[in-house]
Amino acid sequence: MKNTMILVLVFSFVFVACSGDDGGPRIIRDLTQTEQKLVESSNLFGFNLMQEVVGLSDGGNVFISPLSVSFALGMTYNGARTTTEEGMRAALQYGDLTAEEINQSYRDLIDLLCDLDPKVTMEIANSIWIREGFEALQAFIDVNRTFFDAVVEALDFASPGAAGVINAWVNEKTHGKIEEIVEDPIDAMTVMFLINAIYFKGSWTTEFDPADTQAAPFHAPSGDTSVQMMHLHAELPYMQTDAFEAVNMPYGDGLFSMTVLVPKEGQSVDDLVGSLGANWSAWAAGFAVEEGYLWMPRFELEYETSLNDVLKALGMELAFSESMADFSGINPDHQLFISNVKHKTYVKVNEEGTEAAAVTSVEVGVTSAPEGFYLRVDRPFLFLIHDAHSQALLFVGKIVDPPSE
Repeated sequence: MKNTMILVLVFSFVFVACSGDDGGPRIIRDLTQTEQKLVESSNLFGFNLMQEVVGLSDGGNVFISPLSVSFALGMTYNGARTTTEEGMRAALQYGDLTAEEINQSYRDLIDLLCDLDPKVTMEIANSIWIREGFEALQAFIDVNRTFFDAVVEALDFASPGAAGVINAWVNEKTHGKIEEIVEDPIDAMTVMFLINAIYFKGSWTTEFDPADTQAAPFHAPSGDTSVQMMHLHAELPYMQTDAFEAVNMPYGDGLFSMTVLVPKEGQSVDDLVGSLGANWSAWAAGFAVEEGYLWMPRFELEYETSLNDVLKALGMELAFSESMADFSGINPDHQLFISNVKHKTYVKVNEEGTEAAAVTSVEVGVTSAPEGFYLRVDRPFLFLIHDAHSQALLFVGKIVDPPSE
């Protein structure tokens, strides 16, 4: 039976003084005004993204990483020009931030998030894979290496092992939770992949006792189903409105947390998703620590989607247009466009904590094939053996189902 569960994981982080490993104070610096603007932009983009993904989904589970999508598109944005750049800027909610401010803020966020809480594993990795023989502007490569720590590699996309090389990087950076993002064979018109990978693992500050976990019903629109329901009696940040109840569950030293919002009877979870963008800041400030009882299902989820239609709906239509996209900041001699934005996520929530991973791949295509040809003999074919001098035909064959060796 298919549960209808829309899970909004908000990994909150604050920059305050806290205890270090030696018990002394550990000072986390405040965000600069520019960094704060980028976080606000990324969050607003994320809420808009979530609303569009839910709207286009089949009504089932949804789990996305707005931060991963933002990083992958942020790298791609460095190659966008003219109206394509304007559309991406609007969709990503960059506002009046300059390109330099945007890039520097991404750079600073990588450093801040990955070093924020010594009791939580938070890893961000970026890479750019370029078809061998295709020349990307050095300025485009340099800016993404400098500000996104991007690994940049040229690869023979026509090679049977090319997709495996990229997927091995993805598998490593997500600690085996997402094994593949690029399908084999790689399309002959694809010249570049810009990929972000995020891995998160944190233990609850107050863990659930596995002995208290019991089978219990979960009331899905399609009917009741049985889940393993965890139980906790603790003091936790809590709030409620006319529309929902919410609890905030911290990880580690409390610099990351999961916020769970449960609609009240008669309220729609989709409506709740739609109101996040306008209300999240006020809601986040409204929690107060209370003693209470929490029941929450233990679950593990994998999710995959293409974000093409979602991003077009958010204002990035031109970036996907084969005739009108302008990515001359990558290479001015070819008509480049975004052919696919693929997003994969994984999350496991249990009594100990949460493990989550996300990968976003921006696939850049070209409207005319680069020099050379790309032939894959992967369908029925004919073959001839002949004398190269006289062209005398020695053998001719037809292969429909190649026999194994």
